[in-house]
Amino acid sequence: MSTEPTDHDLLRAHVDGDPDAFGILFHRHRDRLWAVALRTMGNREDAADGLQDGLVAAYRRAGTFRGDAAVTTWLHRVVVNACLDRIRAAKVRRTEVLPDDLEEYRDRGSLAAATPAAEDPADLSVREERRRLVLDALGELPAEQRAALVLVDMEGYPVAEAAAMLDCAVGTVKSRCSRGRARLAELLGPLLADGSSEADHVVPRNPVPPAPVESDDAPRGPPTPA
Repeated sequence: MSTEPTDHDLLRAHVDGDPDAFGILFHRHRDRLWAVALRTMGNREDAADGLQDGLVAAYRRAGTFRGDAAVTTWLHRVVVNACLDRIRAAKVRRTEVLPDDLEEYRDRGSLAAATPAAEDPADLSVREERRRLVLDALGELPAEQRAALVLVDMEGYPVAEAAAMLDCAVGTVKSRCSRGRARLAELLGPLLADGSSEADHVVPRNPVPPAPVESDDAPRGPPTPA
């Protein structure tokens, strides 16, 4: 009975010259890496570029992997760093830094399916406006705080694992998350005071493991290694 190769086996096989090993490894973790890139970058086009940068870096640097962390942790670290490098290089603030279908990633279902068919259009309009305000507020966070919140509050990683992915101390991740949440609370003060349930979207948590995040009608998805 054959045994499926581990992540370490695949990475080692890639370093040793196996032409298919890295592609198998990527597809094994494709959905989670894409979700992190998408939420960090804020739109599919930039997320695809950030993920591609990360994959190229991981492909080339595989031989430097020391084995002191899980391969998936190392892959996340490389992808997040690539995304942050792109954000810093752009030196611009985006109005909407997270995808419009934030609810889809929270509940792992389609937004259309989650919305009652008989919902009052006026109520829907109000809800969409409130969600836009939440997304605008998230766009005000520094890239490092955003990355910490994406990993901890949105992807549900333990703080220690997020720290390994971000290559920083646990206390640093806690501090970034704390400052990010405090800043969001300030920016969303009027919305929170209104008592809206949309405030729950500030730090949505996903179930682990997640389902695929890419919708069928996405104009661009995660890149596939050649």
